Amino acid sequence: MRKDEIFQKRLDRHHDELRWLYMELYQNGDMFAELCDNLYRFYSERSAGLRKRDVQREKDPEWFKRNDMLGMMLYIDNFAGNLSGVEAKLPYLESCGVNCIHLMPFLDSPKGRSDGGYAVADFRKVKPELGTMEELAHLADACHEKGMNLCMDFVMNHTSEDHEWARRARRGEGEYMSRYFFFDTDEIPKKYEETVPQVFPTTAPGNFTWLPDAGHYVMTTFYPYQWDLNYRNPRVFNEMMYNFLFLANQGMDIIRIDAVPYIWKELGTQCRNLPQVHTIVRMMRMIGEIVCPSVLLLGEVVMEPEKVAPYFGTVEKPECHMLYNVTTMATIWNTVATKDVRLLRKQMDIVYALPKKYTFLNYLRCHDDIGWGLDYETLKEWGMEEIPHKRFLNDYFTGKIPGSVSRGELYNDDPVTCDARFCGTTASMCGVESAEFEKDEEKLEDAIRLDLMLHAYILCQSGIPMLYSGDEIGQVNDYSYKDDPDKAADSRYIHRGRFCWELEKKRDDKESMQGKIFQGLKRLEEIRKTEDVFGSSAEVYTYDVHNASVLCIMRRTESDRFFGIFNFSGRDETAWMKEDGKFINLLTGEKTAVENIVVPGHSFCWIKSQV
Repeated sequence: MRKDEIFQKRLDRHHDELRWLYMELYQNGDMFAELCDNLYRFYSERSAGLRKRDVQREKDPEWFKRNDMLGMMLYIDNFAGNLSGVEAKLPYLESCGVNCIHLMPFLDSPKGRSDGGYAVADFRKVKPELGTMEELAHLADACHEKGMNLCMDFVMNHTSEDHEWARRARRGEGEYMSRYFFFDTDEIPKKYEETVPQVFPTTAPGNFTWLPDAGHYVMTTFYPYQWDLNYRNPRVFNEMMYNFLFLANQGMDIIRIDAVPYIWKELGTQCRNLPQVHTIVRMMRMIGEIVCPSVLLLGEVVMEPEKVAPYFGTVEKPECHMLYNVTTMATIWNTVATKDVRLLRKQMDIVYALPKKYTFLNYLRCHDDIGWGLDYETLKEWGMEEIPHKRFLNDYFTGKIPGSVSRGELYNDDPVTCDARFCGTTASMCGVESAEFEKDEEKLEDAIRLDLMLHAYILCQSGIPMLYSGDEIGQVNDYSYKDDPDKAADSRYIHRGRFCWELEKKRDDKESMQGKIFQGLKRLEEIRKTEDVFGSSAEVYTYDVHNASVLCIMRRTESDRFFGIFNFSGRDETAWMKEDGKFINLLTGEKTAVENIVVPGHSFCWIKSQV
């Protein structure tokens, strides 16, 4: 079958729907024709290796749902200096069991005004200090040879004010002004402000920025130097799709769409989750399936599950392949602080009730802060008010509450609303940092147990578990960011520190903290990879063990039952339960009974039925 026949077959499958959706948004047949012409151009430019990968994964569309998938997020410079350095460190990532590498933002962005790389000045250029596009493609090839996948961020909602479009718009060129939201008076911006929430009310108040040199206001939802793109303009959509396909052609396997709910703006609304956003994501999905069907869309939707789930689309009209399980991250840490699993169990029941075809990325920590977006209506029923509870959580994790072993810092602390967010590495939040500072071996052992228990919990969820670079060796907070004037005002850099290669050398020493965490995680990953009960086809439920400090997860297939029992209390607790049959402890290999199981403080059990 010739190349054009493959492309034509894919295009024919999606053409009518793609055209219908495009014309619904833009009523511009010429621009649609241009888009289709360019889809074929980018298809033709894909390397033979990538086209072969496309065909293979079209035949195995569920490839990313296997239980051997394990991801890791990392900053290129902090991990290995540059792209070539990351390639040289692939054997280490292999030893971690990682087969999906998420490179945090690496596209060109202005120093000091980059928002951690999310203010993109050029979508087709790597930051010079990190390497080149050629080196990125070479890294992708090296990953593919090792059976690894590469993931990157695609920032669709905005550009840097240093982007060529923004510079030309600032000079008054109408064609480029129309690619953003420009207003010569504050009349319309004020109307937007009546309904649009603020993302960062303390550090970046308002949703518009006045440009004295241009004599206009411009919409800036996140920071003044990030200008929101106007997707009402078909030129914006087309050009951003060309950027998307250019990056896909460098060998990306997963492209993370940043800030998905914000993409479409509509006066008189909150400019969040509007129907047109779903139209755009659906078109992106079809464009990917036409040009590069091996590439997956990962949506970043930082909202509660009922608002996240629609971004999967439907069986007939899918949107994102995968979404982040964002709210669960915050609820896990709430459970660590309160030692009360009720809220986490309720949220898990919601997640588990969603269709099994939905794939979530599950994680304990990410590059960002932890925002306490909890279910406060439920907490209020249990006697907990939102503002005092947020204050409690931030005091707990900054170590201000007696008995707390956590260490970290607040981000965007608003003294009026007390709506601060929290920053810290997993190990520091679990108590490794404070225990090592105090040289308290007993506290350190408890911190290691808690760290491993939380990872064990993530690993028994359905979907893809994502580690944050450094967590596999228990890396603690890095306070050196305060000495860098470009980072000192952003406490998120406390958990974005440089990877400690000196400490990594201890990963095989089972007596060291690093070795205990690394080897413990590796053992869990190996079990998950080899046991069918961790597959995506398993039914997953919470299981009531009549103890508010213990959460039990049940996974079930036609032949197996699995129980993951997690004690969020620092004391020994009993999981009150009884199941008939023969069972084995997956960690020890010993036979065990499932009846009123005592779980040590901050520990867990993985138990599976024995045929």
